[in-house]
Amino acid sequence: MKTFVLAMLMITLGGRAVVMGAESNKSVDPDAVYTFKQVGDVTLELNVYQPKDWKASDRRPAIVLFFGGGWVGGDKDHFKRQAIRYAELGMVAITPDYRTKKKNGTTPFESVADAKSAMRWVYKNADKLGIDTKMIAAGGGSAGGHLAAATALIKAFDDPQDDTSVSPVPSLLVLFNPVIDNGPGGYGYDRVKDKYEQFSPMHNIVKGAPPTLFMLGDKDKLIPVATGEAYKQKMQEVGSECELIIYKDQGHGFFNKGESYTQTLEASIAFLKKHGYIE
Repeated sequence: MKTFVLAMLMITLGGRAVVMGAESNKSVDPDAVYTFKQVGDVTLELNVYQPKDWKASDRRPAIVLFFGGGWVGGDKDHFKRQAIRYAELGMVAITPDYRTKKKNGTTPFESVADAKSAMRWVYKNADKLGIDTKMIAAGGGSAGGHLAAATALIKAFDDPQDDTSVSPVPSLLVLFNPVIDNGPGGYGYDRVKDKYEQFSPMHNIVKGAPPTLFMLGDKDKLIPVATGEAYKQKMQEVGSECELIIYKDQGHGFFNKGESYTQTLEASIAFLKKHGYIE
């Protein structure tokens, strides 16, 4: 049986080695990796993707992207492809790690604490990262979308070692089928139970909530369309923008693959452009 080896062309883009092809982004290294938190013997890092003409004196818009996985698994490369694209368009894109059940034996509450720690680290290190503290968006998919929204809306579950004088609140949210309602009947209620009123973004929408893009498939078995509609209505009731896009015949995690990946990426870029984060 013959073995065929595909030789792939290598080019340099912004100081990175890039493999040209469908899986090209998997070969792209982050421009920087920082430790943002140490919890016992657990080291939490975040990857930073910079525009090719980036310099530390810049004050660029940024986006922090949290991976999904039900607060059980996942890794910070989940949104690597989107992060690279946002960086190509002039933003600083950041993908943090956080503790999960599978890796660390933790609960969703520790995941929230770590997400808030990551956002605080980004704000405190904005000068080093070359970013504008008034233009730091957060985003994520599924449980990562929950974490992004939690950094904006949830007051509880701060890590005791955090400097809570630094706000973790982003100025914009980009959410890919987020598990946004954790109340009875919502995703994750069995794990957070009577703490859902503190944990669930749906139950903590207040005046001043950041403008939000909410993307959802109409065949999502974890997040009904009615949940997205209810979230949008609550946002509107407090005077905050919520753009809800429903994708036909799409289930949970649809944004990770094929045409839906492209469609949701382009929708997020349009939203970021509308708010001045991308020229």
